[in-house]
Amino acid sequence: MTVKRPVSRSLARAFFSIVLLSVLTSAIALLTLASSQRDAEAINIAGSLRMQSYRLGYEMQRASPDLNTHRQAWQQTLSAPALQSLDRWYVPDDVKQRYQQLHLAWQEMDAQIAKGDGAWYQAHIQGFVGRIDAFVLALQHYTEHKIRLVILISLIGGLGILLLSLYTLRRIRREVVAPLNHLVAASERIEQGIFDTPAPNTDLPNELGNLSRAFNHMSGELHTLYRSLEQSVAEKTRHLNEAHQQLEMLFKCSQALNTGQIDSHCFRHILQIVHEYTQMNYLALRTSDDWQLFEGAESPDMPMQNLPVVMQETLYGELRWQSDAGAALTPLMKSVATMLGRGLYFNQAQKHYQQLLLMEERATIARELHDSLAQVLSYLRIQLTLLKHAVPEENASAHGIISDFSRELNNAWRQLRELLTTFRLTLNHANLPGALQESLDSLQSQTRAKLVLDCRLSSLALDAQKQVHLLQIVREAVLNAIKHAEASEITVSCVTAPDGTHSVSVRDNGIGIGEASEPPGHYGLNIMRERADRLGGTLHFSQPPNGGTQVTVTFSTPMPAAGK
Repeated sequence: MTVKRPVSRSLARAFFSIVLLSVLTSAIALLTLASSQRDAEAINIAGSLRMQSYRLGYEMQRASPDLNTHRQAWQQTLSAPALQSLDRWYVPDDVKQRYQQLHLAWQEMDAQIAKGDGAWYQAHIQGFVGRIDAFVLALQHYTEHKIRLVILISLIGGLGILLLSLYTLRRIRREVVAPLNHLVAASERIEQGIFDTPAPNTDLPNELGNLSRAFNHMSGELHTLYRSLEQSVAEKTRHLNEAHQQLEMLFKCSQALNTGQIDSHCFRHILQIVHEYTQMNYLALRTSDDWQLFEGAESPDMPMQNLPVVMQETLYGELRWQSDAGAALTPLMKSVATMLGRGLYFNQAQKHYQQLLLMEERATIARELHDSLAQVLSYLRIQLTLLKHAVPEENASAHGIISDFSRELNNAWRQLRELLTTFRLTLNHANLPGALQESLDSLQSQTRAKLVLDCRLSSLALDAQKQVHLLQIVREAVLNAIKHAEASEITVSCVTAPDGTHSVSVRDNGIGIGEASEPPGHYGLNIMRERADRLGGTLHFSQPPNGGTQVTVTFSTPMPAAGK
């Protein structure tokens, strides 16, 4: 707000007026005194003219030879600088007139002196001296007038300075001191918590008026803030309690992930914690491989909120929820989504690490089998060949035994190679769909049949060891179809029923299977059944109505209320 009359300007103007009045009074007095410096000289000179006039009359009577000299001296005295300075604008007209009249009278007297008319001079000397006395008296009055003027100016200046000082002090008290005292009193009342007593002096056109208005506005704002302070504190306390509860919830979720094995039970526990805290209607986690965990019941009448579950720029799924709070829960759910993304990332990392351990263990077994049993079988095959050449041809019974022994030894060698191939299986994917696709890609080069994968089974349904068993079953079933089915298409399907039962089937469009049994010396089907038992499931062989063979392994995982 613009100040009409600032205090600083008013005070400066008052002090400037005082100083100006003092300087002006002193200057006038000094000038008056300065002009009076030669007044005494002028009076003395004018007074000496009277004596010189009488001396001229005396010398005329005696006919003195110094008459002309004294006459010139009288003229010089009349024209002295002290008397010439009277011809100024500030000199009274009476003094000027008497000085001019004295000049005119002297010219007449001087003319008579030049004629030598002493009688006339004696007759008029008294009048001439009277003019001189009148001129001296005028000079004296002029000097006395200037002295009185100096005294008057000094008195008027002093009185003006005194009045101006009193006015300035009164104005300072009224416009500065009193408003400041009022502001101090109002500040003390505010300090005591009293806000309903405004500061006066708001009509002053200076800074203190603005300050009073601003102070009253501030007092009103403080009054409003003070009244709403308890409400704000209560609201902040509520927010802090909510933040504390959110942190407690996130801490519990973090604890749920701090387990030795991160599996579907951990994510189920997290969803239960979040659902219990937020009291939302529906909460679901859908992974990128189409696996879903949920809490609550989905409502078609409520809007669905969703957030991506991302970790290291990789999409692992989607978090979806329905709540009466709407978007207010979005910041909290972002933290939950981040935590779930980290959990899914560590789940795959753990599973991949466990798979690597299994693969390393199986590779070690494969190396030991190759270095021990495979070497022995190779040695036996060589020795059997030497024995065959050593037995005479006519010994038919011995050759029959050798043939049977060679056939079984070859079967054992082939089974060992299959076992070594199985043990040397490597995996580069922790998730089940990727691992299945990788396994089928490695088998595609062994057949002309088209290998198709339809996997809707999540990696969360299996741990690393069970996933390896399932991969081995699928691999063995696909290898059997490649070797024996003469099929043009082999399809691998993985689905989960609404009751949580998982089914993995390998189906071909080949010649079909006869009896689901193996000839002596073959153990592939038995191994597949044993792996199915380790999954906690069963292995079935069937012939679909449109031909071919279907191998199905059915199992379930303990995951309550999980669905797809």
